[in-house]
Amino acid sequence: MKKYKIYSMIVLLALTSASCNKYLDRTPGVALDQDKVFSDPVQAARFADNAYNYLISDYVRFNDHRGCTSQASDEAVSGNSEGTVTTLNKGLYFEHSTAAYMNDIGDVWANMYAGIAVTNKMLAKIDGVPAAAIFPAQRVEGEMHFLRAFFYFELVKRFGGVPLLLKDYGVNDDVNLPRASYTDCINQIVADLDKAYTLLGTDADYGNSNYGRATKGAAMALKARTLLYAASPLNNPSNDKAKWKAAADAAKVVMDMNEYALQDTYDNILNISPSPDLPKKEYIMYKVRGPRAIDGMFADFSMSPASGGAQGQMDPTQNHVDMYQMQATGKDITDPTSGYNPQKPYVGRDPRFYANILYNGQPWQGKTMDTWIQVDGTGKVTAHGKDIDPSAITYTATGYYCKKYWPEVYNRVGGGTTLLNYIYFRYAEILLNYAEAENEYLAAPDASVYAAINAIRQRPQVGMPPIPPGLTQDQMRVAIRHERAIELAFEDHRWYDVMRWQIGPSVIATPMYGMRVIKNADGSFTYTPVVLGSAFQKLYTPVQDRYPIPRSEIYKSKGVLIQNPGWN
Repeated sequence: MKKYKIYSMIVLLALTSASCNKYLDRTPGVALDQDKVFSDPVQAARFADNAYNYLISDYVRFNDHRGCTSQASDEAVSGNSEGTVTTLNKGLYFEHSTAAYMNDIGDVWANMYAGIAVTNKMLAKIDGVPAAAIFPAQRVEGEMHFLRAFFYFELVKRFGGVPLLLKDYGVNDDVNLPRASYTDCINQIVADLDKAYTLLGTDADYGNSNYGRATKGAAMALKARTLLYAASPLNNPSNDKAKWKAAADAAKVVMDMNEYALQDTYDNILNISPSPDLPKKEYIMYKVRGPRAIDGMFADFSMSPASGGAQGQMDPTQNHVDMYQMQATGKDITDPTSGYNPQKPYVGRDPRFYANILYNGQPWQGKTMDTWIQVDGTGKVTAHGKDIDPSAITYTATGYYCKKYWPEVYNRVGGGTTLLNYIYFRYAEILLNYAEAENEYLAAPDASVYAAINAIRQRPQVGMPPIPPGLTQDQMRVAIRHERAIELAFEDHRWYDVMRWQIGPSVIATPMYGMRVIKNADGSFTYTPVVLGSAFQKLYTPVQDRYPIPRSEIYKSKGVLIQNPGWN
């Protein structure tokens, strides 16, 4: 059986590993034994802070700095058929997938349990740490409960029930445990978060140097998200209304804290510098990711080669673009009364479209985005714009680039750095979570559901019309899911929403489209949505609603760990 060797190695790494977070730059320079670590409040604080390093902290994390869950969902495709993403697209989670298998599946499994080991160790040793200002014991204890809950949430949202390790294991302890039920895992997560909520402070209690730490708001935000997932169709096949009520109530607690609000702007939602002077605080918890060199993720992932990029592989789909409604009417573009003109497809859309998507003709960094082609009478390409090249996989495959991952202020010319935060929780998600849960709990949406969704739609910079009154529960469900897809676009939600709603076969295993833009002789453009090539099409069957547990873990368990159905 697998013994303490792996678990103790994790703890050793936690004692010595380098830190990534701003407030974690206090890492010991040499390896220390446990007695020395936990008898010294400075070293104990470093050990506790290191647990944050195991959290997921970037949108673009597949294969180093390429690939993201947006490319696995209907939001985007990988323009150069990045292997780690293709593996998910084709459902080949084991075959030909070393990199992908060791990423959102294998890496997450290993890293979450590594973080759990750190939190369990710290909770076991906390009472023996000498009192000191550098080691605020109550807050540290709250953070450990929060982080353990977060690690388990990331596991259960991918795998369902997983082994629950809840103590500091000794050398001779057997940690080869069977999977707990999904319900038991959720109950443990909620218990940890309730404990964290009682121990943690509010944002007002922490200074600038502590951005990214867990707070009461973060604990309750995670509880609301956890309970929302638990109430969703994948995990609540009987549609137990009490589960929806619990999720709505948790989100309402965050709303009633009066600590958070929607900021007026949307187009800078991922790249706001931390500041106590922000007029409205939408961020509840986030990883400050900046400044980073443009030559990393941006140049090799988001940027057009014509703008100094190398890959240009983050390519939003026409499927996603078509979801943006018309601003004047608030109607879907499929509605003949919406005001949509298919030959002026980018005029008058939801302002969040212009914040999220780069398209042909858009003014950009002192020029325009040119994703057009010219063809002869046989259809052969004779010329193309600077931001597309049908013969080169380093250019967009769809006719679009992702502005949300490539803010206009970031230009590779002359070098430079970027700021693109990873948001764990922001207030708009809380409103969306509340609206979804409350709508599912009630027989028909009440005023509070409308208020939550309309607040997001009517953010000053967005200014979309309110949701029409008198919707049924089913109609409001469609509206809420639509709003979630737009508001949280490319923020690491859509792929997991698809899984929990069990809608993959209808939105993923459906033709993926791009936009073919023909530049005519008179300089005008003709726009035609086209089905992308086979390399960009995706498979999704119900078995993919849960990830397979890494095969290495199944093999090591000698029959103790049971694989998810369909993955044997």
